[in-house]
Amino acid sequence: MPGENLTRDEARERAALVAVESYDVALDLRSALGEVAGDGPRTFRSVTTIRFAGLRPGAATFVDLIAPSVDAVTLNGRALDVAEVFDGTRIALEGLEAENTLVVDARCAYSRTGEGMHRFVDPEDGEVYLYTQYEPADSRRVYANFEQPDLKGRYRFSVTAPDGWGVWSNGAGERDADGVWRFAETEPVSTYITCVVAGPYHYVTDDYRRILPDGSELRIPLGAMCRKGLAPHFDADDIFLVTKQGLDFFHDHFGYPYPFGKYDQAFVPEYNLGAMENPGMVTFREEYIYRGKVTAASYERRATTILHEMAHMWFGDLVTMKWWDDLWLKESFADFMGTFALVEATRFTGGWTTFANNRKAWAYRADQLPSTHPVTADIRDLQYAKLNFDGITYAKGASVLKQLVAYVGRDAFLEGARRYFQRHAFGNTTLADLLAVLEETSGRDLTGWSKAWLQTAGVNALTPELTLDAENRITELAVAQEAAASHPELRPHRVAVGLYRLDGVEGALVRYARAELDVTGPRTVVTELAGAEAPDLVLVNDDDLTYCKVRFDENSLATLRSRLGDVADPLARALCWSALWNMTRDGLMPARNFLSLVLEHAGRESGIGVLQVLHAWARTALVHYVVPAHRDEAGRALAQGALAELRAAEPGGSAQLTWARFFASVASDEADLQLLGALLDGPARIDGLEMDQELRWTFLEPLATYGAVDEERIAAELARDDTASGKRHQVRCLAARPSEAVKAQAWAQVAESDALSNALVEATIAGFAQPSQRELTAPYAAKYFEAIGRVWEERSIQIGVLLVRGLFPSLQDGPEPLAAADAWLNDHTDAPPALRRLVLESRDDLARAHRAQATDAGTAKLSALL
Repeated sequence: MPGENLTRDEARERAALVAVESYDVALDLRSALGEVAGDGPRTFRSVTTIRFAGLRPGAATFVDLIAPSVDAVTLNGRALDVAEVFDGTRIALEGLEAENTLVVDARCAYSRTGEGMHRFVDPEDGEVYLYTQYEPADSRRVYANFEQPDLKGRYRFSVTAPDGWGVWSNGAGERDADGVWRFAETEPVSTYITCVVAGPYHYVTDDYRRILPDGSELRIPLGAMCRKGLAPHFDADDIFLVTKQGLDFFHDHFGYPYPFGKYDQAFVPEYNLGAMENPGMVTFREEYIYRGKVTAASYERRATTILHEMAHMWFGDLVTMKWWDDLWLKESFADFMGTFALVEATRFTGGWTTFANNRKAWAYRADQLPSTHPVTADIRDLQYAKLNFDGITYAKGASVLKQLVAYVGRDAFLEGARRYFQRHAFGNTTLADLLAVLEETSGRDLTGWSKAWLQTAGVNALTPELTLDAENRITELAVAQEAAASHPELRPHRVAVGLYRLDGVEGALVRYARAELDVTGPRTVVTELAGAEAPDLVLVNDDDLTYCKVRFDENSLATLRSRLGDVADPLARALCWSALWNMTRDGLMPARNFLSLVLEHAGRESGIGVLQVLHAWARTALVHYVVPAHRDEAGRALAQGALAELRAAEPGGSAQLTWARFFASVASDEADLQLLGALLDGPARIDGLEMDQELRWTFLEPLATYGAVDEERIAAELARDDTASGKRHQVRCLAARPSEAVKAQAWAQVAESDALSNALVEATIAGFAQPSQRELTAPYAAKYFEAIGRVWEERSIQIGVLLVRGLFPSLQDGPEPLAAADAWLNDHTDAPPALRRLVLESRDDLARAHRAQATDAGTAKLSALL
């Protein structure tokens, strides 16, 4: 990735020199079809005209462009020497005038990595599909521009495409008599949210209408699209339903009409992200179109993503952060508002439970890595920006906003948002701009709150301390607050503390008392609950108002060991599970104890999203946290328990499907593998379990992993499902086979070649790294540290991240991988900071796993490496 980085200082300097007025971008995509002439990459013509003001006439600056070649550059009518001004990533501009016109005629490359103009060939029918993906800085792979968020401009796109294709962009468009698609000029937006989608997509339309406060009617044309091969599975009606519910909600609360005209949503192949908030042209990964039966949790996850991206139309697109330091100004808000809208406007009323159990787990992990950072981060360059699309920026930021709403009040928060949009529409902001409006509407000085929550890193732990009198009533209940030594900040927490006891009639654990208070400093007494009857369970952070790790007193922990499944409230139960998982990760609970809790209580979990997370945690505990000598035994117990729950589950229900998938993920004994094979190909059958194509692949992978099926059998399955999804599954199954030759081939395909697309690189890595094949992959630990510098230098950042994270020897036991990681870090202090961060994070995960294994072994003896 040489020369592709842009620093914050460079961006500041350039913003002081230019003010962008408009872009005209003409793309010729007819080259997407047919054979490629010569040995070079497949390219398309990109002609960009930029009109911009020179704030310091006579100064010099540059525009960004990553392209194989440039045919011509003209500045203010003056032809520039391409060889002299273009270095492969930037075009140097000297002698700026007060008003400037730059024209760049370039040959840009189609992408196989999901960055820039991605080109996908559907194996099912040979059709070609294109889409763009830019965040944070890949629009420069498609057209010349000033690639930084605070240099907004108005855009007019025109696209020449093959006959029979549809083309979409941010603005409304139509095909003229010359066969060129021309799109309406956009409002001022940043480069990274411009977009083009082109190909023979299946396209469905609808309409949203609303009467505005001034009596006028707002009409938003709606569109949704996917590949033709997915059309039979495309449930556009449900997508439009959630879309309309979201538009109602945001118009009700934001006080600023949707400003970008139409609202198209494209579900595209080989997508690196969940989705992207391009105004008027939102893109999603096509896995949100379900080819087989899925649980309600999958539809909830899709709805949350739709609403997250919609919230960005205001937080991020209408008002945009000045630089990536304030990335949270869009991502944290979208994450919070997406769930807020989900719960209040759609059928998914349990969304906060999913948020507490799933989304926040991502934040807790990220906030305990050595790379943790404040919500408002110090982003020095684009590589750092790429890595900061993380659990801090999204989930912790959203959790902090949930705390802020509890702190200032819902009405003050939403009024602050309305003023923020009105005051900064189509502009760029920083943290100070947001705090200013919230202080106005709440009447609170938020300086201290901001410093504690947004400008420091780390997560606090809150533990109840309980004393009882002779009559078994509470003498004192206090909340102790702790912080890690590396991040010692103690924060103000607005929390609820709930007291729970067993209901003698129903046998359920129910709340009988609750107090809401501000926890500050190392110890805060909950005066309101003095004199209450002794509880069976004390739950700090009841209702999940704040962001913290919850701990338990000994009595509460004993109650949960035996009665966790009896906690009646779904959110309270999810919070208890989350707290127990954090204890397991922190080495405070042996991993096998956590697995026992899952086996005993998960079968009673009514929330399918929560159950799926429990299964993921259980597998992580088995693979990484159980002491090696007991892994096989623990794995057999999990498989037996999963099979029992599968057989007991309601036929055809979501729980049955969830337990079936979990059983496949932990099956290892010959009998279990035989059952999977018999369910896959007959004659075995479980009443209600529909063996659709996605479930067939789920069952086939463990059979491939343990050598129970060969390449011919995998090929036969691909013949049944010769689609893009089928190809990804096939590649993963092939790489999962237990063979030295297979592992060598998989390694060569991803680490030594760039022939595979991003999706197939990801599938190959997933198949390569199998917990049951530690001995087979052990030789690649040394190869990994030898290769990562070259990989980072030669590959795009997206593929580099996939390889550096995915191939780290995280499955290897013993001290050698930790020592190797430390040696690499010590020997490569001058490596790119983003690469060092990835290695350091993976090293920390491995050290945590070893500490958890020591706890599981019942010993406190830890290696000095940890």
